[in-house]
Amino acid sequence: MDLDELVDVYWQDIAPKRYRDGFDEDRDVPTYDWLTEHGYSGIAYALREHHDLTPKQFFVDVIGLEDEESDEWEWNVDHDATVNALEAYLTSIETRGGRAESTVETHRTRLAKWVRTYRELHGTDALLEPLSELDQQPREIERCLAVLDVFDEELSTDRSKLEYLHVARAWYAFVKRRKYAQYNPLSEAGEEFGWEASDPDPQALSASQVRRIYSEVDSPEAELLVVGLAGWGLRPSEVAALHVDQVVLDAEDPHLSFGDGERKNGPGEVTLLYGVDVVADRVDALSGRENWNGYLFPSRSSSTGHVSVSTVRRRFKQLADRAEVVVDGDTPTPKMGRRFWYSAYQEAVGEVLEGLEGVAEDQGSSSTEVVLRNYLSREQERNARRRRMYEKLEAAFDR
Repeated sequence: MDLDELVDVYWQDIAPKRYRDGFDEDRDVPTYDWLTEHGYSGIAYALREHHDLTPKQFFVDVIGLEDEESDEWEWNVDHDATVNALEAYLTSIETRGGRAESTVETHRTRLAKWVRTYRELHGTDALLEPLSELDQQPREIERCLAVLDVFDEELSTDRSKLEYLHVARAWYAFVKRRKYAQYNPLSEAGEEFGWEASDPDPQALSASQVRRIYSEVDSPEAELLVVGLAGWGLRPSEVAALHVDQVVLDAEDPHLSFGDGERKNGPGEVTLLYGVDVVADRVDALSGRENWNGYLFPSRSSSTGHVSVSTVRRRFKQLADRAEVVVDGDTPTPKMGRRFWYSAYQEAVGEVLEGLEGVAEDQGSSSTEVVLRNYLSREQERNARRRRMYEKLEAAFDR
């Protein structure tokens, strides 16, 4: 998950449990023991490995919970008028709007990201200044659309993108009502993007459902499609555009390589814990074709040279229909296969940590996370995690 998805996990899943346990979910930072007890032990690892953050930094600096040493939220904005307008908006939706404190804090977090991204793009956090003159409206609309372009790249779901747009647009509408601004630069911004509010976060397929779908594959192409989605955790667009140049079949570390601009997460690698033979066989078969363009799902009729995302969706749904797999009354989508991978990976990380509980007790360590960090090398940690994940993938793809 990216940081924004982890923020959603906090407010939608963790915060209600904190409240039921008697904590102030808007202020109190969860301890590692509490997270472990409630099934969130993997979050510390994810934050450290993928976002270079400690849990405390995440809960205080990203979520906006209150550090015991600080009772005041820091916007890190140099323009006093903008800070005052941000605080006035939050006060208004809480006192006059009757919003819950958790909702107010969600708005605060999203506005902070809006201001931070605006400053990174345009070199200023004085958001109110260009709103005072109508002749600046066209240019300011472009500035704000540039911020949304960043969100379009960074956030993984339309729902998340629309939620950020909604909060930012509501703040601009507030400052316009209060006569701090002459216009709202986001009033029609939703028309610029094809974001759909009906795109909820997909559920994860279970291992048994993946196994049933996989049992219906009738070609090497279909086999690679299912493995790419549920076995490697790729997005449907990434599966459609897979190219032989991305495939690195190193005996010690087989992986897919993504360059700059090829993935929302940025450049990086996807380890092939399972299905190396599937992609190797596919490359060998296509290499014998005349005029092969290098794509693993080539298409002569497409201008891109590879199949479309809609083709990936259609083929996956056809397999699911044949397997008679249904989720909430509907045929599952490719995203549900991708979610299976992430769900299995989270379970694998949690099981590795659980396996260290005895070591932590014997060493008098405060948590399994300490043992993971201090007593195991990165290579040992990675191998343990990969073994657990391979076992889960093997169970799901066993025909």
